[in-house]
Amino acid sequence: MCLAIPARIEQITGADMAIVNLGGVRKEISLALVDDIAVGDYVIVHVGYALQKLDRDEADRTLALFAEVQMLENDPF
Repeated sequence: MCLAIPARIEQITGADMAIVNLGGVRKEISLALVDDIAVGDYVIVHVGYALQKLDRDEADRTLALFAEVQMLENDPF
């Protein structure tokens, strides 16, 4: 099973590279597989590569679902 996570582009660092925010963790990723990415855009990230651009509403919904799953996992009952 593969897991791709929505992440917000915080900084373009060079040709085909960017810093993203993954739940408070900043990580450099490759943009080699996507076009027309700018700071503030959301992308789906898998093993250090942006796979596709994602609209903000879809990113927000997906991140909210991840947060809900995490809360359920931490609930002792």
